[in-house]
Parts: sequence; structure tokens; C-alpha cells
Amino acid sequence: MDAVRVALLREVLAGTGWPAATRRFAGALRSSVSAHGGGLLLVGTPDHEPWHLAAHLVDEAAWSGTPELSPTLVRHAARPDDPAHLAVGLGRLEAARRGETLLVVTPDEAGAPLLERVHDARRAGATVLALDADTAGGRELRAMAHDALTVPGDTDLDLDTVQHLVSAAAGENALPAPRSRRGFRDRLSRLADHLTAPPPARW
Repeated sequence: MDAVRVALLREVLAGTGWPAATRRFAGALRSSVSAHGGGLLLVGTPDHEPWHLAAHLVDEAAWSGTPELSPTLVRHAARPDDPAHLAVGLGRLEAARRGETLLVVTPDEAGAPLLERVHDARRAGATVLALDADTAGGRELRAMAHDALTVPGDTDLDLDTVQHLVSAAAGENALPAPRSRRGFRDRLSRLADHLTAPPPARW
């Protein structure tokens, strides 16, 4: 999602609190990777690996001159013959250490194996951030996280849209969100086609 689409989306969401919430969480992410300099690990669930978010963070890292925002995508089904940027498996979480930041993105249940690895990474000193949908299993993940942003089930937003806002905000200085008088649902519907851009080719 390019800067124009992000600006339009923020206009749609003006007054809802989401532009401020995503900027706050993005600020926590950027502060963590900048302060510690140990690298950013990004992991999802077996059914939802956040490739698109990884690609956007790579772009934001380049555009903002903040290389530490470029994540290592940790995959549940990584294979040795995958391209290098897609070949990092869950074992990488076991090697997480103090100074690293782990961003966990879960649109569904995280599951015990992932939660155990997240817990171990936190015990080893990694900073844990959670970006999730409001599921019953998400409470355990959020309890482990140093900071979390949850998309409740009673909103018109989805986790993919929130990821766009977070990645964009992570690579920019905070700006005031533009205001609009249009109805929230009408504005969101008008921009729905802007939210389906495919990920960059390398992902």
C-alpha cells in the first residue's frame, strides 16, 4: 500500500482512534528495534504467515533509513531449499536473545507450540510485541507481550488493514490524521479497492 492509499485510509478512519492507535504501536516497534539494535523477528501462525507485512517493513526500512525495521520472517513450514529470506524456520525463535524484538501477528489461535516459543524468547530477553485479532487464545499471547494491538471482532477493520497502517507508521514521523465528515462505513467502502494491492514480487 503506497503513501497515498495510507493517507486515504487514515482519512476514512479519522475520529475512530485507529490512526492514533496504529501510530502508537508502530512507535513502540520502532523504538524497540532502534534502542536495542538486535534485529526484528516476525512470525505468524501456521495458517497465516505475514509475508505482506514483512515486505512492507522491508520497504519502510529502506525509505526511512531505518535498516533495523527490516524483519527476518520466521516461517512454520520453511524448507532448506526455499530462497534465503523465506527459509528461516521456528528454530530461530529458540535462538532469540536479549536486544532482539519479536513481532507476533495472529489472526487466529496462536497454538501451544508457538506460544511456548514466544514465552522462551521473552525469557531469553527478547522484546515481544503482539498484533492480533480478538480471539480467546489471544489473551495468553497478549499477557506475554510487552506491548500489543488487538483488532476487536466488532469493528469494520480487519487485521490486514491494521498491518498496513502499522507498517506505514513505523517508517514515518507521526503526522496529524486528516479529518472527514463522511460516514465511517461509506468512507471505508469507497476505499475497499485500495486495500487489495498484491505484495511486492519478491514475497
